This record gives sequence, structure tokens and C-alpha cells, in this order.
Amino acid sequence: MDRYSNFRAGATALALLCLLPFSSPCAADYAAAVKARLITKAEATGNGDKIRYPAFAHPEVSALEVDIAPGGETGWHKHPVPVYAYVLAGRLRVDLEGGQSLTFGPGDAIIEVVDTWHNGRNIGCVPVRLAVFYLGGKDVPNVVVSPTPLGVNAPVPVDNCTPDAP
Repeated sequence: MDRYSNFRAGATALALLCLLPFSSPCAADYAAAVKARLITKAEATGNGDKIRYPAFAHPEVSALEVDIAPGGETGWHKHPVPVYAYVLAGRLRVDLEGGQSLTFGPGDAIIEVVDTWHNGRNIGCVPVRLAVFYLGGKDVPNVVVSPTPLGVNAPVPVDNCTPDAP
């Protein structure tokens, strides 16, 4: 690891955070024509665990656009790295091991759980579209899929959908 790796990783994370309009210190640096709005600020993940940042020899940030079809689900999985998402469209219910559920809609920020099994389900009529950011490391998986089913999800009421006309 060269002496600039940590600096580059920190600079990359700071740049990513400044691009997302949820940090007022970054907003102060913009020109008057740019408006920034705090989306969320948290010290804990969705299940209440304190946020922690792992130290990797080779940090790596990945950004994905994820779509989940109406009625679709991610399947039970967990993340060994911090994950943050922004809901662009649709309604998402996330069931956590232990029975807790969280629901998100357009404009919501998701501070994902780390090392906790969970399953995301589209409970709406339109595809869920997410912008997802993984703060991981080179050769470290962002997602670990459960090798066995982790139980049955509780029934979820689906939004009252009207099928599109042909």
C-alpha cells in the first residue's frame, strides 16, 4: 500500500458525500445558484447499530443503480461493508432477521444494516429504483447471499395498483 492510498480513499469518500446533498458543510461550498437539502443524518444503521467504517488495505467504493420489479425481492442477504442507498422510485419494505421491518419510498435515504440478514421487497406497483453506494474493499464482497432460506416473510399489503391499459 503506497502512502497516498488512505488519502485517496478519504478524498473519494468526502467527494462522494459532497455530491449527495445531505451534508451542510458541503452545501456551503456551492455557488448561490446551487441548493442543497439535508436528506438524512444518522449515527446508526436501520436496526440501531452504531455506524462503523472498516479499514481496508485497498478501499473501494462501488455505486450501483438497482431496480426491483413490482412484487420482486432481493432474497435474504447481508452486507459485510457499509451500504447507503437513495430511493429514486417505488416502495420498498426491508424485513430484518428478528422480525423488524422498515419501509422506504421515493426521496428516502437508507442507512443499510451491516452483517444482518435482510430481504428487500417491492410492495408497490412500479419498479423500485435505488442508487446504492458500497464502501468496501478490493476483493471484499459487497453482498453475501444466504445459503438457506431464513424463514417466511410476513404478508405485505401491496399498494392498490391499477394495471396499465393495453
